[in-house]
Amino acid sequence: MLGIMIGVLALITVLSVMNGFEKELRERILGMVAHVTVSGTDGKLADWQALDQQLAADQQVKGIAPYIQQQVMISANGEVRGVLMQGIQPARQSAVSRLESHMVDGSLTTLKDREYGIAIGQELASSIGAFIGDKVTVITPSARVTPAGVLPRMKRFTVTAIYKMNMRDYDSSTAFIHMSDAARLFKMKGQVSGLRVRLDDLFEAQSVASRLQTSLGDQVEVSDWGRDNKTFFSAIRMEKAMMFFILLLIVVVAAFNLVSSLVMVVNDKQADIAILRTLGISPKSIKTIFMVQGSIIGVSGAILGAVGGVLLASNLETIIPMLEDFFGRKIFPEDIFYISTVPSELHMEDVWMITIAALLLAVIATIYPANRAASVQPAESLRYE
Repeated sequence: MLGIMIGVLALITVLSVMNGFEKELRERILGMVAHVTVSGTDGKLADWQALDQQLAADQQVKGIAPYIQQQVMISANGEVRGVLMQGIQPARQSAVSRLESHMVDGSLTTLKDREYGIAIGQELASSIGAFIGDKVTVITPSARVTPAGVLPRMKRFTVTAIYKMNMRDYDSSTAFIHMSDAARLFKMKGQVSGLRVRLDDLFEAQSVASRLQTSLGDQVEVSDWGRDNKTFFSAIRMEKAMMFFILLLIVVVAAFNLVSSLVMVVNDKQADIAILRTLGISPKSIKTIFMVQGSIIGVSGAILGAVGGVLLASNLETIIPMLEDFFGRKIFPEDIFYISTVPSELHMEDVWMITIAALLLAVIATIYPANRAASVQPAESLRYE
């Protein structure tokens, strides 16, 4: 019973923690990317204002923001880094992302037309030694012809904001400038790279993207956050599935212990079984007795484990800090891990799935001992009694 209980409790707790990590990562990713992105097939949208109005009329669309993006190099203090430069409209960016809420210094409102301000991630700022008010040089891949030869286009920007998303891909390799500055820098006057769209339900992104692709035609490319991060979230789901089967082995081991325990009971009670058989009880009834006994053990263990797992998973975010305070050390130090807490999100469908799996294993484990008890021959068992 304890073996089944511990197995069920461990399964529920670990899957809840993995759900919590998946939710935390999803929210951080969606803090920078939109639910749906509409972009030009060649990387440019010319008549984007009309498309903007068309998308705004959709009832499932809650926010829209245009953007321009291109890969560039940023240089400062002798250090050079490759980053993804994004031109945005600061007033509309909050409609599709939570970037403003992750600012550690400055604000998106400091990005103004023709002032050439730039917002960079904290990790990028540390790597190039840039602080608020410092100048950085942006080098674009497009070249210009001069009397001295072909030279890359360069522009000096002033660091006006620093953000921290706690996601390495963004904190170290993404920068933001005003969209008008980006249009001049990348020679995209009157054009944008695409439109970012936020929906009222992020889990409807795939169906909405498919519908928009059909209605807008092949002139644009519509993608959703799930497809853009398909590899990442597929890896998380695969890890969660493998963890479920690995931890289910704890319940399987407990089921084998249940088999061995019932077999020992059958061997110990052979004489009693034989007497019951001589009194007229049927082999089917003997079989039922041992299956009920094993099932009671399985049901008790599964229910206790489910209750304990739900309580532990629901209070894990309170228990872990208490343990960290008691032992005087962090499980996930902030200077090493981007997620310094242990998030937990309990899904009742996981609880039901684990509990039912444990019950089925417990019932299956009783079949062999019950059949063995039903096959006891009274004469052979009572010969030396």
